[in-house]
Amino acid sequence: MIKRIAISLIGIFFLLQLFPVDRSTASEEAPVLASEPVLTILRKSCYDCHSDQTKWPLYSYVFPISLFLKNHIEEGKEELNFSKWEKLSPKQKATAADSIIEEIEERNMPLFSYTLIHNEAKLSDKEIQILKDWAEKINASYEEEP
Repeated sequence: MIKRIAISLIGIFFLLQLFPVDRSTASEEAPVLASEPVLTILRKSCYDCHSDQTKWPLYSYVFPISLFLKNHIEEGKEELNFSKWEKLSPKQKATAADSIIEEIEERNMPLFSYTLIHNEAKLSDKEIQILKDWAEKINASYEEEP
């Protein structure tokens, strides 16, 4: 009986692999306009979850990981999508910049679960400072507007 249940579960697991999730990427509508150091940091540490340029790793093709990642990425892009950054109003950019500063200072971003597998995405103190300087410039330019 246990053997049949195990074989059935394994069969169901393999059948579920036949139903892939949509991993397509869109072109960037209005990508971030920033210096190359800022863009390099954003690409390596943020873009997989916060842009339309997600690089899907091999493990993202395995159910149920595929569903978890798809939902996680959709939530990340809903919160902040760097592929649409330049469509944001100055006020929205300033608000997002404040959130970015807070998240990276508290080391909430990139997520620990992401950096476990993608060690290169961890932010150094220097990279955090580069992003903070960039975000502070965004805030300063918003405050200067009439």
